[in-house]
Amino acid sequence: MEQLSLFDSQEAYTPLASRMRPEDLDEFVGQEHLLGKGKVLRQLIEQDRITSMIFWGPPGVGKTTLAGIIAHRTHAQFVNFSAVTSGIKEIKEVMAQAEASRRMGVRTLVFVDEIHRFNKAQQDAFLPYVEKGSIILIGATTENPSFEINGALLSRCRVFVLRGLGEADIGTLLARALKSPKGLGYLHVEMEEGTLEAIASFADGDARRALNVLEMAVTNGEMDAQKTRVTKETLAQCIGKKSLLYDKQGEEHYNLISALHKSMRNTDPDAAVYWLARMLEAGEDPLYVARRLIRFASEDVGMADSQALPLAVAAYQACHFLGMPECNVHLSHAVIYLSMAPKSNSAYVAYETAKADAQNMLAEPVPLNIRNAPTSLMADLHYGEGYVYAHDTEEKMARMQCLPDSLAGKEYYHPTAEGAEDAAREKLARVKAWKEGKGAD
Repeated sequence: MEQLSLFDSQEAYTPLASRMRPEDLDEFVGQEHLLGKGKVLRQLIEQDRITSMIFWGPPGVGKTTLAGIIAHRTHAQFVNFSAVTSGIKEIKEVMAQAEASRRMGVRTLVFVDEIHRFNKAQQDAFLPYVEKGSIILIGATTENPSFEINGALLSRCRVFVLRGLGEADIGTLLARALKSPKGLGYLHVEMEEGTLEAIASFADGDARRALNVLEMAVTNGEMDAQKTRVTKETLAQCIGKKSLLYDKQGEEHYNLISALHKSMRNTDPDAAVYWLARMLEAGEDPLYVARRLIRFASEDVGMADSQALPLAVAAYQACHFLGMPECNVHLSHAVIYLSMAPKSNSAYVAYETAKADAQNMLAEPVPLNIRNAPTSLMADLHYGEGYVYAHDTEEKMARMQCLPDSLAGKEYYHPTAEGAEDAAREKLARVKAWKEGKGAD
């Protein structure tokens, strides 16, 4: 008989996040859009009508926990696969067993963690068994299923999007862990005011990260016979970030992103890089910053340097591929480029002005000359009459009205003379002069 060690036999040595994993829906915190009373996923689980599905969401939001809850409730065999350690051979063996069970009237539920790590051949191995109902497949992924899962397999699965947990939800989990006998209740922990909120903020929607930080902080707390006390100083040492009280949902979050945006707009790369560092070192999601840079590239640089947008998108992709801390240099690159780029908000102003007209004139008819006429009836109604195919003209443009009659002559785009937009400004002036009959024919 195998001898158990002290670590094998005592639950206290199991990580806190594992000990506190919910075992039923009533203990599950978050994902109310899927698991609230009357919601589809909750009904499927409670009524044991599970079909093949994909759980897509960031780390620590409950994908594996949900699969475990389903395993406890479903009247089916449960097989837990890891895409990191399982190959085609293992898949085929389990599928053969599942097929044999199906013939005996027993369902098999297969859970695949990190299913995006399976290659095409491995994913294809599941397909025939999902199709004929030999297995119910539940996959968990942090990556977009549209890109990482075979289309044929994805079309046979329902995708449920799980969201990062709110700080209130994480606070609930932390408070429960402090009181629960299977958590840290036996230590009678006292937390200095603000420390739980700081952990919830630092966790960035990840319950596992929050519980791991809590466990580390308590382990390093001040212990005596009656209680364990955790201070902000202890927590700061465990996290290793002096700016741990940065609130990603509060005022400081918006103050810092505003400072970054306005520093770039003011062509101040030094200030912009500083505010970038303030955000990243406080634990801000680099993808959030990258998304704001993409917006800035069109809102504030725009036509003055049209290379700013693809560069900002490339920075976002680099952050997605590498994550922190490596992607900090890509964001720095983009921030400096955008800070130094010529500035134009003409695209932003053009859309906002057009939007106001569009909202106030939602029923303006499309001019007949630029309507398609795919049927003879439409042709009889003069659809497309007077349309000139610009490519057939010497000037590659025609003197046609493309705006509704009520807006004829309205101008939305006003190019600046900044950077590359100066050439667009000069060309637009020539185009307008020609269309008004002032240019050479």
